Amino acid sequence: MPLNQNTNLQFAKQTVVARFVDPSGAMVARDIEIRTNPISGRTSRIAFSRTGEKEAGTDRLPEPPPDALDTSTCPFCQPQVNTATPRLNDQISTKDRLEEGASILFPNLFPYGSYSAVSLIDNTHFREIGTATWESYAGSFLNAANYLNLIRQQDPEAVYMAITQNHLPSAGGSLLHPHLQINADPIPSNHHRFLAQRTKTYFETSGRRLFEDYLNCEKEKGSRFIGQTGPWHWVAAYAPEGFFEIWGICPGVTSTAELSAPDWQGLAQGVCHTQKFYRSLNRNGYNLGLLTIENDRSHLELRITLMVRSNHAPWVRNDHTGFEVMLGDMATFTAPEETAAMARPFWNSK
Repeated sequence: MPLNQNTNLQFAKQTVVARFVDPSGAMVARDIEIRTNPISGRTSRIAFSRTGEKEAGTDRLPEPPPDALDTSTCPFCQPQVNTATPRLNDQISTKDRLEEGASILFPNLFPYGSYSAVSLIDNTHFREIGTATWESYAGSFLNAANYLNLIRQQDPEAVYMAITQNHLPSAGGSLLHPHLQINADPIPSNHHRFLAQRTKTYFETSGRRLFEDYLNCEKEKGSRFIGQTGPWHWVAAYAPEGFFEIWGICPGVTSTAELSAPDWQGLAQGVCHTQKFYRSLNRNGYNLGLLTIENDRSHLELRITLMVRSNHAPWVRNDHTGFEVMLGDMATFTAPEETAAMARPFWNSK
């Protein structure tokens, strides 16, 4: 049944039991909880028998990568950033690159879409997770928002937009220097396409916005709600598709153009809180993603998703196995309620 009777959302879960004889000869039963994501309908699994298990290489934070101090060959470091990175074309901006505080934005030399850009956090070549200031992230987010505003003016058809980050190679990053990736396209990604239809259908059948209802359910329940920074409300994902997955939801807001500078600051604060939480777990890699559909018909509210990845170290065990890749069900080891309980103190700290 829906948690909040005023919504159409189902927070469904089922438990299956694996029974076997362990090496000592004892008969044991192991519970596995299968949850259905109220947004996507996809299922994920929580293997409680592995709760508390230490991921290899997480007894302490790994040492910095070998090239953490080598700024001489990094194209994102000063002074080579001005000669080693592309420039914006005149149709988008009269400026070669956009600047906001310590952040510099320029086109992606290896683009993933029609409008693909990189927004540096600042001039620090290597930044250990959980040590960046929220002010630096706010500047980078604002730089990204300014770029997306220019794209809206230049190409009104490129409405499928995204801001992402891959922190360290274990999360897919090709360069250590911390940066956001920005993309805008007239063609939707798979997740854009699904979310466009899902939020449209939900609004047509209920007259309400999907993520606002989802958030109200989570705040009513309380066990997965973490905290708030500005207009952003933070929860542990009910049916996680990544380890220690956290969402930041900005209810009722469907466009990045609606956000003010203080709103971006609130987002940056929540991202930095999440990083500090991940650092407390001795994890040094993570991903984030914010998807938006920038047209008047969109009912997709702003939501940023963050998930930790296996550590960048000389050797790692990737957190995506054949089960996740071939079956499509993410298997994590920690209940989202426990993730929220562990993460809350980082929202209460300065």
